[in-house]
Amino acid sequence: MKLIKASISIKEGLTMKKIFMLMIGLLFIFTLTGCTDAYVVDENLTNDADNFKVYRHIVFVNNITGEYLLEITGYCNITADTEDAQLETICKDNNGGYIKNFLGVNDTTTYFVEQIDSRMVNDKHYVLIIKPSTLIPFVEVR
Repeated sequence: MKLIKASISIKEGLTMKKIFMLMIGLLFIFTLTGCTDAYVVDENLTNDADNFKVYRHIVFVNNITGEYLLEITGYCNITADTEDAQLETICKDNNGGYIKNFLGVNDTTTYFVEQIDSRMVNDKHYVLIIKPSTLIPFVEVR
């Protein structure tokens, strides 16, 4: 009689484990499908900007005088480096080269970034870009 009860409790334990795994799976599925169109568009626009496909106008402003300290216009990637209190920009020039700038942000300066042209990005699916050239390491011999 005790053997039968032990086997029932093992089966109940397996059933509880299956139910728990099913609930975790459903939660995962609902989490993935619960993204809004705006969130997906934001991710895809960010991905395009990281690949120099977004034309931007970046302006640094003196908060006291209102003067523009610097303007950058072009296909630029931006990174707000809060640890060093600076904005890092990398822009692609007309010759296919790149220019990197570091712009300090403090109490008397601020910046704004305007996207000049609209971009057609997917609002239903994420875009994943894999560049084969980044998978093969570049070795420079000196």
